[in-house]
Amino acid sequence: MSFAASAQPAAQASGFHRITFTGRASEYFGIWIVNVLLTIITLGIYSAWAKVRRNRYFYGNTVLLGRSFEYHAKGLQILIGRLIVLGGFVVLNVIAALVPILVLLPTLVVLIALPWLVAKGLRFSARVTSYRNVRFDFVGGAGGAFKAFILGSLLAVITIGILTPLASRWVSRYVGSNLRYGGKAFDTDPQLGAIYKSWFLSLLIVVLGLGIIALLAFLNLPIILSMIETPGALTPEQQIPLFIAGTIAYITLFATFGIAGLFYRAGVRNIAYSATTFDGQHRLMSDVSRTRYTWIAISNVLITILTFGLMRPWAAVRMARYTWEHTGITFTGDIGELFSRMEAQGSAVGSEFMDFEGFDFGF
Repeated sequence: MSFAASAQPAAQASGFHRITFTGRASEYFGIWIVNVLLTIITLGIYSAWAKVRRNRYFYGNTVLLGRSFEYHAKGLQILIGRLIVLGGFVVLNVIAALVPILVLLPTLVVLIALPWLVAKGLRFSARVTSYRNVRFDFVGGAGGAFKAFILGSLLAVITIGILTPLASRWVSRYVGSNLRYGGKAFDTDPQLGAIYKSWFLSLLIVVLGLGIIALLAFLNLPIILSMIETPGALTPEQQIPLFIAGTIAYITLFATFGIAGLFYRAGVRNIAYSATTFDGQHRLMSDVSRTRYTWIAISNVLITILTFGLMRPWAAVRMARYTWEHTGITFTGDIGELFSRMEAQGSAVGSEFMDFEGFDFGF
């Protein structure tokens, strides 16, 4: 389905509506540069308020049916959450230093606490986000977070990436199916076969990159064997081809895994979003081009590096605009009636969530 159609007024009935992003790099640059300078001056303390200002700008420029999203977190909530986590790490490491037998204590505590922190972080992020004065919520627990993020990651690593699609499915289902809006549930159930198709394309990219590296090694095999058999026998001039080949291989390795990862991320995004429904009838959709997404991500990094970070605002706005404008939702029934019912609950729900937002632990 095409994303070229413009957003329609909320008064219209059912149909497909895309999200738009109205932010501009020139506007965000002013926010970004102030955030950077104040964060440096305050030795990082202001970064909590910088996150609030950044999110409020991006949420406020993400528009669906003519209305933008809102971000309600406060800088102090984020700062306190970070200090709690930092203080915990310091205490654990001091104990481990004083009692050598407890050297693994910090790692064990982190592994045990991480699922809880992830669940709390997702709940915080949801509850400080609203649309049409109605808050989001997240009801997932630590057990689901452990399965999705810890167990899934472990399986992906020990199987050399073969079970990565399974881990991605667990994460998508955990995050998507525990999200709420106005008391109504989202449900996400991406098909494992579809994720494996995306993963297989990334695998081919990795195989191609490793093949190039193997070819470079084969072409320089005589030089490599000479260095192994007689260390120090080659002159600096004779080592130049090997140095060039090694540099190309190094760049190829990072580029290969980077491109493969970006292709996979874009593919999983499309699959997970398009497998998500809201209130059992309204369906989300994502149609991000994996090639375009990868190009934007890589060129953003290169341009940011070449401009010593000054083009970072342009890169962030560019990526946000592309991803959100290739995201939409198909509504079933009368949209105006749907949101009118939810907006009627908005004040009560908003007040309740303000009392239980807690702190952002950065996970």
